[in-house]
Amino acid sequence: MPSKHLKMAYNLLKGKRGIISGALDANSIAWKVAEKCHAEGATFTLTNAPIAMRMGEINKLAEATNSKIIPADATNVDELKALFEGSVDHLGGKIDFVLHSIGMSPNIRKNIPYTGLNYDFYNKSIDVSAMSLHKMLSVAYNMDAMNEWGSVVALSYIAAQRTYPFYTDMADAKAMLESVARSFGYHYGKAKKVRVNTISQSPTKTTAGGGIKGFGDFYDYADAIAPLGNASADSCADYCVTLFSDLTRMVTMQNLYHDGGYATTGVSNEVMQKLGIQG
Repeated sequence: MPSKHLKMAYNLLKGKRGIISGALDANSIAWKVAEKCHAEGATFTLTNAPIAMRMGEINKLAEATNSKIIPADATNVDELKALFEGSVDHLGGKIDFVLHSIGMSPNIRKNIPYTGLNYDFYNKSIDVSAMSLHKMLSVAYNMDAMNEWGSVVALSYIAAQRTYPFYTDMADAKAMLESVARSFGYHYGKAKKVRVNTISQSPTKTTAGGGIKGFGDFYDYADAIAPLGNASADSCADYCVTLFSDLTRMVTMQNLYHDGGYATTGVSNEVMQKLGIQG
């Protein structure tokens, strides 16, 4: 079933071809992005790691958006080559947009503190959550698989910029993700006018977000800080659509905060009142 929050479409992506990674279930941001892109006239392939395919409900999304699923491990260059080759072949031309919605930390899953990280797990966190963006961009670049003025968006979080103890090694991974977007964004922009950006999203009630210890309490805290409240997965999908569209052709190498104003708010009256401080 399409999301009940789908708004009127404007054909912003009519005729555009894309690849959307990371859709696990109806709560995931990537799932919402796929729905919105479909509503805006895009055609695309869906991809995720084979193990995530077994855990999720991606077949329902593929049916609803008339999309082909091409499984790929984003840490495996050969599988990424097959993903881009298969997508170009299936969609009938080069790619116009890519969503990188990929992140995983074995250390967080196993409740290992930042001061005692398992370094094999740490390497896995970096590879899956950040290096995968470089691999994806490198494959597309070397295959010349994207059209000029194409757009790549990766999902990030403010812990890349500031310390959030509960986010542990994922904070390091997100910092690297944003650096890759800037560095590769320069080269891809010079060569093919392809733009690369990251979105620093609010805490979002997704399957992945819910796996972080203390997430519920922090969600409420961030909601009380942000003057507009936390940005939803649906509104993040809307923002992704604008970055995939031709309306943002000159935006690249940016980390864009989509968080209701949280990133630039020091404190709110609501939080001070909860602490017994009169604002």
